[in-house]
Amino acid sequence: MFTLSTKNQWLVSGILLLAIIVTRAHVTDHLLDASWAVFFLAGFYLRNALTFGVFMATAVAIDYVAITKFGVSDFCVSQAYVALIPAYGALFVAGRWFAGQYQGETLATLGKLMLAVVVGFAVAQLISSGSFYFFSGKFAEVSLVEFGNRLVKYSPNSLYTMSLYITVGAFVHVAVSMLNRQFVHSK
Repeated sequence: MFTLSTKNQWLVSGILLLAIIVTRAHVTDHLLDASWAVFFLAGFYLRNALTFGVFMATAVAIDYVAITKFGVSDFCVSQAYVALIPAYGALFVAGRWFAGQYQGETLATLGKLMLAVVVGFAVAQLISSGSFYFFSGKFAEVSLVEFGNRLVKYSPNSLYTMSLYITVGAFVHVAVSMLNRQFVHSK
């Protein structure tokens, strides 16, 4: 299982919190929301329930401030908002699962990363979109067919965004691992 030192856990926590703060506030249209990737990566690198709680509280606080102070639309906030807890939890658990499967920078590891991302994304998407569609009260009439159409329409972009950030994270991970190996071997 992949583990970080306590010092590096604090560093990664800070970087991931900064990523969610900068991208989730929706005060700019230039940055895509990294929240889903952040929860996945937090599950991989940090793995404890307290961390999940801190990241969840941060996401809620960002949404509150963005809506009340920056005029961001509150359309997505409804009684279904609470379903973000299990949705983000699914991403966190997928990251934890991948941490247990991690075997260094190999093709097998890459395949397991892709599996974890796709399964975590699918579960999170079903929970978050499904709860919003069926329980938010924003839609006059609901049906499974229309829900399926919405999934087909919106999921690819969401998966692209999550995968983009995880790819950046994977490249940084590999680069740091390579530098660390060179540093250790040069001693």
